[in-house]
Amino acid sequence: MIFCVEDDTGIRELMIYALELAGFAAKGFADGISLFAALGEEMPELILLDIMLPGEDGISILKRLRGSGSAAAEVPVIMATAKGTEYDKVIGLDLGADDYLVKPFGMMEMVSRVRAVLRRTAGREGSRKDSGKGEGGSCRIGELLMDRDGHQVSVCGERIALTLKEYELLRLFLEHPGRVFTRDQLLGQVWGSGYEGETRTVDVHIGTLRTKLGECGSYIETVRGVGYRMGRTE
Repeated sequence: MIFCVEDDTGIRELMIYALELAGFAAKGFADGISLFAALGEEMPELILLDIMLPGEDGISILKRLRGSGSAAAEVPVIMATAKGTEYDKVIGLDLGADDYLVKPFGMMEMVSRVRAVLRRTAGREGSRKDSGKGEGGSCRIGELLMDRDGHQVSVCGERIALTLKEYELLRLFLEHPGRVFTRDQLLGQVWGSGYEGETRTVDVHIGTLRTKLGECGSYIETVRGVGYRMGRTE
């Protein structure tokens, strides 16, 4: 099931029609209120989410979807924006969106992106659970602690709020201290092998992650000309 959140009735109906023609089941919603009501009854495979919505906008809705304890935290999200600016794209990706569409977009492009995101996120939840098997429930380096069972990160005992992508980047670094990851490797591990965005997306996320980690941000080291690694701080 694909959920389409779009306030324009004509566009929403066209999106649903195109998805159903491509073999997907789809439902449409005009705003965040109706979306969250539906999420209480059914969990979709993917959400198509417009940024410009009446009441609560798409960015705010995405924050709630990716928030701690959200049942929809692992559901792939494709953002739709009429602006098409780099700022909107970076903000959406930083908050955990899996892809974006710039309006006006063709229905064939939409269906193609839906299929691509579903392919690269297939089994995502299961793989994340498997990655922690046999390694205990927490990772610590210096004053930085990750509680994987509780999906929480703290610095000097103070809890830090991270986006889904920031969390996954940090988890990867903490589980492989000292290992150097190229930007392409990080894109493949965190965003999926089918991701077609630019490698500077990694730099943006590393920058925000370092800022949020405060004094522990320096643990993530830049290896010039190669990529990034978690320093072996004791």
